[in-house]
Amino acid sequence: MNIKTFIVDAFTNERFKGNPAGVCILKNSIDDNLMLSIAKELGLSETAFVTKTRKNHFSIRYYSPKMEIPLCGHATLASSKVLFSKDINLDKIYFETIQNLKLEIRKCGNEIIMQFPIYETEPSTVSNELTTALGLNAYKNCEYNKETNILMLEIDDSEVLNRLKPDFEALYKSNNTINGVLVTALSKHKNYDFESRYFWPWSGTNEDPVTGGTHTFLAKYWSKRIGKTKMKSLQCSERSGNMEVELLDEKNLTIKSNAQIVFKGKIKV
Repeated sequence: MNIKTFIVDAFTNERFKGNPAGVCILKNSIDDNLMLSIAKELGLSETAFVTKTRKNHFSIRYYSPKMEIPLCGHATLASSKVLFSKDINLDKIYFETIQNLKLEIRKCGNEIIMQFPIYETEPSTVSNELTTALGLNAYKNCEYNKETNILMLEIDDSEVLNRLKPDFEALYKSNNTINGVLVTALSKHKNYDFESRYFWPWSGTNEDPVTGGTHTFLAKYWSKRIGKTKMKSLQCSERSGNMEVELLDEKNLTIKSNAQIVFKGKIKV
């Protein structure tokens, strides 16, 4: 069997920036272990597996090289870019995830708008071992999101955020209950409202270059902090990437950005 496969740089207008995702277009569903093996082979932070269920409706599943991920923003954006590129008459897509989340995606000129759920955060605590492994001397606030199982730390200075060089071995040993830790700060750039970086050695690669899924809770968190419902976000990893988020109501938000297809081929299985 040959599986049509793409590599797409998401959350960027430039090739070789943003976050690369694998996209496999399936004619029929395949075994979970095979999806994991393909994700390991591609070696990207996530690979999406997309199966058409009916007209402009698709199931979508996400795998890191280590495990299945319930929701992934950049792989959703990458999959949308592939599907819109394959059918120029297609202007709206509906994805359904393994958690039965229904995601509405629409084309907006050269950009893509994804509708995602809004998740809440709750006050939490963090160990000294974890903050030391991140390279942080202090943090402003600590929150936790249960849907993604991610710990979030707000710090005062985005320049400190940019310079972080975590000890990933120590970070991995510092906690065994979370999927990842997100560090965020107000941006000093006039074109952005807030910045973030996401580290997840427990369930993926060491650092995810650009992470749409974290904005399911980041958007509301920063909306409360700065009093805006439409914001621009920069993920200041080495590859970097950006998006515009807008809170529509208490339950839904949109994420708008672009993606670049850099590879297409077939995987033989």
